[in-house]
Amino acid sequence: MTEADVTEADVTVEAEGAAGRSGSPGGWPGGADTSRGASRYLPVAEHGLIGDLRSAALVGTNGTIDWYCCARFDAPSVFASILDADKGGSFELAADVPARTKQFYFPDTNVLITRFFADDGVGEIQDFMPVVDDSREADRHRLIRRVVCVRGSLPFHARVAPRFEYGTQPHTVHVQDGQAIFETPSLALALTSTVPVEVTGQDVWSLFKLHEGESAVFALDRVGGGVAPRFCALSEAEQQFNATVRYWRRWLSRSRYRGRWREMVHRSALTLKLLTYAPTGAIVAAPTTSLPEQIGGERNWDYRYVWIRDAAFCVYAMLRLGFTDEAEAFMGFLTEHISREQPRSAGPIGPLQIMYGIDGRHELPEREVPHLEGYRGSAPVRIGNGAVKQLQLDIYGALIDSLYLYDKWGQPISSGHWDSICDLVDWVCNHWDQPDEGVWETRGGRKAFLYSRLMCWVAIERAMRMARHRGLPADLVRWGRARDAIYRRIMRRGWSDKRQAFVQYEGGDVLDASLLMMPLAKFISPTDPKWLSTLDALGEDLVSDSLVYRYDPQASPDGLRGEEGTFSICSFWYVEALTRAGRLDEARLAFEKMLTYANHLGLYAEEVGQTGEQQGNFPQAFTHLSLISAAFNLDRALG
Repeated sequence: MTEADVTEADVTVEAEGAAGRSGSPGGWPGGADTSRGASRYLPVAEHGLIGDLRSAALVGTNGTIDWYCCARFDAPSVFASILDADKGGSFELAADVPARTKQFYFPDTNVLITRFFADDGVGEIQDFMPVVDDSREADRHRLIRRVVCVRGSLPFHARVAPRFEYGTQPHTVHVQDGQAIFETPSLALALTSTVPVEVTGQDVWSLFKLHEGESAVFALDRVGGGVAPRFCALSEAEQQFNATVRYWRRWLSRSRYRGRWREMVHRSALTLKLLTYAPTGAIVAAPTTSLPEQIGGERNWDYRYVWIRDAAFCVYAMLRLGFTDEAEAFMGFLTEHISREQPRSAGPIGPLQIMYGIDGRHELPEREVPHLEGYRGSAPVRIGNGAVKQLQLDIYGALIDSLYLYDKWGQPISSGHWDSICDLVDWVCNHWDQPDEGVWETRGGRKAFLYSRLMCWVAIERAMRMARHRGLPADLVRWGRARDAIYRRIMRRGWSDKRQAFVQYEGGDVLDASLLMMPLAKFISPTDPKWLSTLDALGEDLVSDSLVYRYDPQASPDGLRGEEGTFSICSFWYVEALTRAGRLDEARLAFEKMLTYANHLGLYAEEVGQTGEQQGNFPQAFTHLSLISAAFNLDRALG
């Protein structure tokens, strides 16, 4: 922010406007009001995601960063206005006149462009987080916002208003060596800018004007602990922009996918990569917390952790596309933090938790943050996840299936991994018939869920395949008895003569979309009469114009109030089940319809609401990995 830097950018400061607005951090008279208006919250879908394989930020189509945790996915928030428009904090940056906006990714990258179209000019914000050494933690965490005027001239405004620790921890702000330092006892951030800024209260703001070809840069760095503030000049921002573009394009070039819908498949792959925590190889379920499954409801959860199920399915999707390094990194996470964590005599709760912290920690205590009102008033906002202590037997099938595929498509598993697999399979053989909370983490009590039985069958069956293929030592006789017992149990107690379908839990008549995995897991032939009858029943009860509900919470109470939208992973499972049943025209139509529910960038939240809006945490790994699998298998079936 020196005079030389301002001259370098040839920036014209709108002094009169600055004088009139310095006391109005909430709005910008004469321009687009980015914090008020008809709604204080952008729709969830009106966001793009940027990240550096350690943390991530959501950038709205209005140019505002309203979610960012520094310096890791599960750190307390710095910007969280998506959870409270007044108290959460944000980084506003936009044209200071009425303007239309469009948002897109720089091709084949996770660099996000937000473009403003105004009467007198066109400008854009290039948002990215430089990717440093992606194998171990880097000390500096940087978020760069580069503003470029591409046509005419355009005034801009910026307001940087962090609210640390989910808006609960006060901070100071002061200017030091030409930089604004936001400081709390636990975290310090330095803002550098190539245009002048002013401090107002706890915030920093700027008004500036750019002419065609001119640019300005804002960079937000974590500092302290040996990391000194460092100015980000225009030339350095240009260099880091180019380096970041090269990184993402080089990574994506390793994809082996050449089929239909390549752009959507590759966007899903890039999104899954963004959800990877490079220092450990962990893969988070989503980068956000408490985005509601129903507006105004209580179905708000923290997804910034490693679900064994989700991460294992992600490994499958990455291997399908040829990204073996990500599978190997997740194997490293399992080896270092999870494998053989309990002795073979582990009790009935299991040798594995269903989820872990991105650093492998076991404790994820759930608490509420009453200070924040929640997205559009959807309280409570939750930090941590109480489901960590649930019993969900299906995780063993997801995990061992991913290890089987890694052994088949990646690298042969080690003897140590095989010992761990044997421990897990032995435990499954002893405990598969317990009731559990199930794949959907219901809080309505344990039941004998069919999907849990199915995935226990998968765990044993895949381990037996590995043992036979590699000649590895295993108690195949005992394993085979358990596998066959599960099969017979499902066929006998999981089938409802009344519904002429497989059902959610033993002895019930409720349908469940998780059963779509039965042919996908190769438990049953996709053309078996019992399965085709089940597929038709699911289509009648749970499918709405190709979109699929998980289950009916009225028919099967889950311990929570309210309703939810269709579950997007189930919609893609439905596509794949239709594909495997040979109903290719139906499958292709359902898939193409589902693609229209993506946001403008090709991103999906967890659910699709009644009127087509994205609901739940965003973007969600589960949805994107199922898109990849459905596209891969449908494309292959179409020939």
